[in-house]
Amino acid sequence: MHLRKLFTFSCTVVAINILVAQSMDSTYAEKLGFPKGSKVVILHVDDVGMSYDSNEGAIKAMTHGVATSCSVMMPCPWVPSYIHYLKSHAETDAGLHLTLTSEWKEYRWGPLSGKTNVPGLTDTEGDLWPDVSDVVQHATAEEVGKEIKAQLDRARGMGFEPTHLDSHMGTLFATPAYLMKYITLGIENHIPVMLPAGHSTLILQQTPGLSGQVAQIRTLGKKLWDSGLPVLDDLHNDTYGWKPDSAHTTDNYKTPKYIEALRSLKPGITMIIMHCTATTNVFQHITDSGASRKADLLAMIDPAFKQAIADQGIILTTWRELKKRRDKM
Repeated sequence: MHLRKLFTFSCTVVAINILVAQSMDSTYAEKLGFPKGSKVVILHVDDVGMSYDSNEGAIKAMTHGVATSCSVMMPCPWVPSYIHYLKSHAETDAGLHLTLTSEWKEYRWGPLSGKTNVPGLTDTEGDLWPDVSDVVQHATAEEVGKEIKAQLDRARGMGFEPTHLDSHMGTLFATPAYLMKYITLGIENHIPVMLPAGHSTLILQQTPGLSGQVAQIRTLGKKLWDSGLPVLDDLHNDTYGWKPDSAHTTDNYKTPKYIEALRSLKPGITMIIMHCTATTNVFQHITDSGASRKADLLAMIDPAFKQAIADQGIILTTWRELKKRRDKM
């Protein structure tokens, strides 16, 4: 989901350019030993465990396509199936998609820590709130910290050690206090955390309101790095909103958009977020976003996109590799 929904105040292009110009002298990619000027990319599938279709799409995107990483929504009903898959595919790069919202109308989930323990995180139906703004209005940072720890505890209890942490719908970026709980969970458990703390070029263009948090994010990035964890230079979070145009009316309308996205990358480590889903006729009863999610999957298995990666000299990586590189330093 879009981080842009979290930030309502505006920012001028001039201000964005100033912030980008203040970026670090060297990228986190260079610090991790990648060649200077390299474009290093994590092609990341969100929402695993949300449904059967989500699981099948992620698996296909990573085994038959070029996607390199994914993350799992631990409160969701199809988590056990995916964890069982992971146990026989231990090399899979899978993290936690820390989940504090339940956004669909008829298909929902509640907090793992229980309503009585985190009442501010639940709506009148006992499920997580549908919108980030509702979470901010009702939930304390302490409740957020309790719930994300419960999600990590469930993963470990199932024998799943995540390669990284990230945030469903960007909720953990909604307030500085939530963000600190997120960073602290990663540092205390020595798990890499999704945080675009380098030059942040694309995420600032796609989410202008995030500019108000740049100083804090870069400080937290240094904190993560100093704690022995890898850090992202940038985050591409625009794919969910891509729509077909008159020139690309087929199901596979996103391949050209992904190829163009590669061209837009600056040197450094960039995570590109997507929602690859092998949609069945059941998925339409969860959300009307099936066509977009199917198009993500089709792009990842499209030979044209694989060729573009090679042609542009893109280095694909995983959170597991980044952690190994950081551990060796």
